Amino acid sequence: MGIALGISITVCFLTGLISHWIQHPPTWFYWPANPVWLYRVTQGAHVISGVIAIPLLLVKLWSVYPKLFGRPLIGNPVRMLERGSIALLVGSVIFQLVTGLFNTAQFYPWKFFFTTTHYAMAYVAAGALAIHLAVKLPIVRTASSRPLAERPEPVASQPDEAYAETVKTTAAGKGAESSGGLSRRAVLGTAGLAAVVAGLAVAGQTIPFLRWVSVLSPRSGEGPQGVPINRTAADAGVGDRARDPGYRLMVTAGGRKREFTRADLAALPQTEAVLPIACVEGWSASARWSGVRLRDLLTAVGEFHSGDVRFESLEPGGLYRTSALPSRHAVDASTLVALRLNGEDLTVDHGYPCRLIAPNRPGVLQTKWLSTIEVLS
Repeated sequence: MGIALGISITVCFLTGLISHWIQHPPTWFYWPANPVWLYRVTQGAHVISGVIAIPLLLVKLWSVYPKLFGRPLIGNPVRMLERGSIALLVGSVIFQLVTGLFNTAQFYPWKFFFTTTHYAMAYVAAGALAIHLAVKLPIVRTASSRPLAERPEPVASQPDEAYAETVKTTAAGKGAESSGGLSRRAVLGTAGLAAVVAGLAVAGQTIPFLRWVSVLSPRSGEGPQGVPINRTAADAGVGDRARDPGYRLMVTAGGRKREFTRADLAALPQTEAVLPIACVEGWSASARWSGVRLRDLLTAVGEFHSGDVRFESLEPGGLYRTSALPSRHAVDASTLVALRLNGEDLTVDHGYPCRLIAPNRPGVLQTKWLSTIEVLS
C-alpha cells in the first residue's frame, strides 16, 4: 500500500512542479512548444494521480492507525524524529490532497493564495517523506526482503508492543487474516478498486473517451462553442470594453507601434490550428482555432525574428491579466491571436474580440480579451 501511495504522490509531485514552473518559470526552466498535447498529459496526470492517492491514503492511515499513537509518544531521538516526520507527512499530504481536490472544482473556502501555498506545501510533504523513509529504511529493507512468515519481530529500538503484536499475528496467519478479521488480499483489492474508481471518476476531464464514466468531473470537456469556460467576461469585468466599437489592439514590435481594429485583424492572412486548451484544474479540450499567426502580426508592425512577448488583457485587475510568452512559443506556427473558435467568431466569454492561443500552455496563460501585445526582447 505504501508503494502504491508513494508512486501516485510522486507522480502528483513531479507534475505539479512542472505546472508551477510553467506559470512561474525559473531562469533555468525549459518548456517546449511541441508536442502541443504535453501539458494536457502532465496536468491531467497531476489531477488523476492526486485523486487516486486519496483512497490509498485513507486505507494506509487505517492500516497504521494504532501505531500512530503507539507508546512512548516521544522516546529516544530516533523515535522523536520518526514521530515528527509522520505527523508532518500525514498533515501535509492531507492538506495537499484536500486543497488540490477543492481547486479542481474552483472552490476556495480559505483566505490564502492557493497556488503558492500548494507549491510550498509540496516541498514540506516531500521533505517529511524523505526523513520518514530514511528513519524507516532499515526496517523496510528487512521486511521487504523476506517472505511474510519469516519476517522478524520489531527490534528493541522500536518499543511499540502493539505493532510487534500485529506482526506476530500476521506472521502466524501467513498473511491470511489481520487482527481485524480482514484478509490482506481483501484490503489491498478494495483499496485498488477504490483507487481505480476514483481515477476514472475524474479522468474524463482529460481523456475524452472516458467522459461517460467520469461522474465526478467538475468539467466535462464541453461548453459554449465546444470548450468549457473558467472565467466569464462578467467575472473579469470586461463585457462593455470587449464589445466597444472603438476597440483597438496595440501591438509593439521592432521599436514601432501599431493599432488594429478587429476588422484589421480579420483582414490579415488567417491561419487555423487544432490545439488543446488545458487548465490547471485538470480539464482539457481540443478545438479548431483560427486567427492571425502571432509572428506574422508582429512582423506586420516591425522587425521580428524572436523574443519573449508580453500580453495584456482588458481586465482591470487580477493576477493573470498579463502573461509572458517565451520566444520558442512566440515563433511557433500554431501560436495565434485567435478570432474564431470551431468555425464561429469568439463569444465574449471565450475572449472576443481576440485572444491568445499557444501550444502546450496552461489555459490560465492563454490571455483573453487582448488589449496590448509587446515584444520584450
